[in-house]
Amino acid sequence: MKYKIKRIKNDASFREFYRISVNQKSSILVFAKKERFKNLIIYCAINQILNKNNIKAPALIKQYFNQGIMEISDLGKTSLFDLINKRKNKFLEYTKVLDLLIKMQKIKIKQKIIFKKNKIFINKYDKNNLHKESDLFFKWYLKYFCQSKKNKTTMKSIKKELSNVYNKLSFKNDTFVHRDFHASNILIHKKKYGIIDSQDAIMGSQFYDVASLIDDVRVKIPYPIRNKLFQYYLKKKANEKNKFELSKDDFDIFSVQRNLKILGIFVRLSVRDNKHNYLKYLPNTWKLIEFRLKNPIFRKLKKLLYKSVNKQVRKRNYLL
Repeated sequence: MKYKIKRIKNDASFREFYRISVNQKSSILVFAKKERFKNLIIYCAINQILNKNNIKAPALIKQYFNQGIMEISDLGKTSLFDLINKRKNKFLEYTKVLDLLIKMQKIKIKQKIIFKKNKIFINKYDKNNLHKESDLFFKWYLKYFCQSKKNKTTMKSIKKELSNVYNKLSFKNDTFVHRDFHASNILIHKKKYGIIDSQDAIMGSQFYDVASLIDDVRVKIPYPIRNKLFQYYLKKKANEKNKFELSKDDFDIFSVQRNLKILGIFVRLSVRDNKHNYLKYLPNTWKLIEFRLKNPIFRKLKKLLYKSVNKQVRKRNYLL
């Protein structure tokens, strides 16, 4: 019996992954250092729901939840990120992923589910969630990139305007949301897409995952193609009754909100977790925010953000 075990490169979480290969068959060992309930139990429960709805996700093989360990099926080594970065024309591949997303959004999930005798509550995304996430921008990014005495005053103004912007959202909490749906979390398994990192799934807006995928800061896509992909999504939606302008506003708001959060997360990964590689994405994150801020609904927010973080700082990929 040929037996191999190899550590897999870590993601941004407090987990460790190992690929076990036995007689040309492989599986993944997951060690959760923190938040075991979310990273092990909730993760497996959501994956089970995805698999039941014919969406490929890692299946549980063995569990040692009390020890913070589980064994799950292996969806392969190639992610959409690996595939897409080598292609100039990314549109076709992304339309296939949007088709998968539309299929996933049709999942009907109960607010309370039982998995291995554990009660799991699926939260509904609300305004508090929006603020909690975008507050990472203030707590981490501004703190380490803009050390100015005026920051506290500007910070209050930005938060107030963000609240005004969030009030313009028209979404209903009626859609299954993966919450981290981007190219690195989509694996190519036997010529089919598989989804990982589903432990943060919630019920929320249909546009959250769309913004996460199309405005992924790690993947360089021409802006006209990003807009073309969004229009493709709208046309494919069976229940498309909203006006494009209204839908586009929701999409732009989620994109800006999510990428402000990402600025904070990437700085936190560097400062707190010693993972500095993510800082290289900061300038591209700002470029995406700037592109979406062209929407007139952000007129005041745009002025406040640019006042707090000037163009030179927005191009920076290193800490003060």
